[in-house]
Amino acid sequence: MKKLVLMLCLCLGLATVGVVAGQAADAKSLYARCQGCHGADGSKAALGVGRPLKGLSAAEAAKALEGYKAKTFGGTKKALMEAQAANLSAEDIQALAQYISHF
Repeated sequence: MKKLVLMLCLCLGLATVGVVAGQAADAKSLYARCQGCHGADGSKAALGVGRPLKGLSAAEAAKALEGYKAKTFGGTKKALMEAQAANLSAEDIQALAQYISHF
């Protein structure tokens, strides 16, 4: 019985690690579309305007992405970001925001 419980706990732990690793990979692949303008580490000001992503908290990044998706956020060149954010799901936004917050 102890072996069965131990095996179940081990499987559950490995499944959790796999899900977290999958989310990180998804965020990294989602961010690949952003690198051209924002840089691999988020240190570039996209199109020479705006603020670099590096240093943003997850909440700040999510708020910006949600605002671009809703077309309620951004400056003079916001149309490009609105188009990029239009197809992001709520899960994509949260994953990207977490990824960006680690720059």
